[in-house]
Amino acid sequence: MARVVIIGGAGHVGTFLVPRLVAAGHQVTNISRGASRPYLPHAAWGQVTQIVMDRAAEEAAGRFGAAVADLAPDIVIDMICFTPESNAMLAGALQGRVQHFVSIGTIWVHGPSASTPSREEDARAPFGDYGVMKSAIEDDLLARARRGDLPATVIRPGHIVGPGWAPLNPAGHFNSQVFRDIRDGKPLVLPNFGLETLHHVHADDVAQAVMGALTHWGASVGEAFNAVSEQAVSLRGYAEAMFRHFGHAPQISYAPYDDWAKGVAPEDAVATWEHIMRSPCHSIDKGRRLIGYSPRYTSLQAVEESVAVLLA
Repeated sequence: MARVVIIGGAGHVGTFLVPRLVAAGHQVTNISRGASRPYLPHAAWGQVTQIVMDRAAEEAAGRFGAAVADLAPDIVIDMICFTPESNAMLAGALQGRVQHFVSIGTIWVHGPSASTPSREEDARAPFGDYGVMKSAIEDDLLARARRGDLPATVIRPGHIVGPGWAPLNPAGHFNSQVFRDIRDGKPLVLPNFGLETLHHVHADDVAQAVMGALTHWGASVGEAFNAVSEQAVSLRGYAEAMFRHFGHAPQISYAPYDDWAKGVAPEDAVATWEHIMRSPCHSIDKGRRLIGYSPRYTSLQAVEESVAVLLA
């Protein structure tokens, strides 16, 4: 049994990861601001020690890294690190004090793919603050691991899907009205020719990847792993599948992005641009070989489960 500290464990992935950790016999402590609850109830949460801590406030006071280290964890799983400075404080405090450090990254470290499916070792071209900072965090952690300073692993989820929140939809944004319109058989307009791609992953499959990294410690330390479904989906293929899921023949038309954007809310247009500019499509071969990663859900199965809850 290991002492596991998970930072931000009541979110999307933590909802599934924490029960997996408890079932594996680990002693689990969750650090959070206390404002969130798991998306799904589970008896395992009754065995979890909850520590209320505001990470931003503790970091500003220079205390967060030491506060985590003082819990004497064997394993730390960081779900919510977004800046290199935040990462450096925690990683520095944990060097020489933990058996394993797992950081949840993002496929956005890849940027636009030069070839697909893109592999973890392929050259990356991240853009935007989120992708650039997550890439810097990943580089720092893997460098520490390869120097022998910190046994770190990075898991890169795709577009996380699961019951309790709105999935990334076939138009490339998060406005759930798109799913209601498809359910009602209303026509859908997609940007360009609908051939850009999205790569979803069920939150429980991300949790599975983390557990695989913990189990296969020797193979996972110093490595990053994509955590996505087996196949990406194009906007067009995704939309067609959702129309058929609700018993309708697809009613889809297309417009150049600039024209299409005039017909949607500005925030939705921005979200779509962010996704189609990257058009993620990633390989999971490395995860299969080294940590036994085998996603249970296809992209569409994960979305259909989430949409059923959302529309209910």
